[in-house]
Amino acid sequence: MRLKLVPSETTINFMRLRMPALGFSGVLVAVSIALFTLVGLNLGIDFRGGILIEARNSAGAADIGSIRSDLNRLGLGDISIQGFGSETDVLVRVQRQEGDESAQIAAIKAITDALGEDYDIRRTEFVGPTVGAELAEKGVLAVICALLAIMVYIWFRFEWQFSIAAILALAHDVLSTIGLFALTSFEFNLATVAAILTIAGYSINDTVVVFDRVRENLRRDKSYEQPVILNRSLNETLSRTVMTSVTTLLALFAIVLFGGAVLRDFALAMMWGVLIGTYSSVFVAVGALAFFDLKRHLDEDDDPGAVTEDS
Repeated sequence: MRLKLVPSETTINFMRLRMPALGFSGVLVAVSIALFTLVGLNLGIDFRGGILIEARNSAGAADIGSIRSDLNRLGLGDISIQGFGSETDVLVRVQRQEGDESAQIAAIKAITDALGEDYDIRRTEFVGPTVGAELAEKGVLAVICALLAIMVYIWFRFEWQFSIAAILALAHDVLSTIGLFALTSFEFNLATVAAILTIAGYSINDTVVVFDRVRENLRRDKSYEQPVILNRSLNETLSRTVMTSVTTLLALFAIVLFGGAVLRDFALAMMWGVLIGTYSSVFVAVGALAFFDLKRHLDEDDDPGAVTEDS
């Protein structure tokens, strides 16, 4: 007996839901932009500079509460203590100290002394404000370049209408993810930038599968109205879309449970990205396509008797 999350043949009228869905997406993007502008992101040490110390307790499990109490007495400003990996490992993040490099070295020594002899210092990092600003600039540039490269690929792979629809869906996913981080105050670091790029790749993969089916059905069923063809394409790919999302979410859920604090924010961002990417592939990308006369452009650009290739 096979488990089916979605029946093999569905007849959901997605086009009837596209306007409410697009309205919801518009509100979601607007709220995300407002949160980013008014609240801002909880930038990690990667971007704002600071000290990171990784330590392991050789005597047993790390007592996070006791460590936090001891380090708060040092007066070093914002301090974040997290367990990660095994129960003996701890990650200490401290804001950048006022002064030159000697002030940072003094802070690291004070933290090391406060931890005591039971803790082995496994890694120490310091990110200056100049490096942090450079990393932030490169992170933004990486996201923009990825979106532009995807747009060009979709343009050549399909037509310009598909490219616009895909970019709208990707922008929707990226902005809503940034809004989530602004709302929850999860730390936004280089791992988060990697998560956003991964979300873009995942989302466009779903979108390309649906677009391939849309183009195939448009060429094959020229007598049907465009909304009917879009609905059919979505229903034909729905089972694959849902199964891919569910299996990916199961893997990410395992990372949240067992990956520790270091990977938690990355995995949570990815989980949100999978959900919002699946939604945008159905309602934003294909919903945007409904505004274009796709059949006319295909008649102009393609040989009616051509056989479509599988992606």
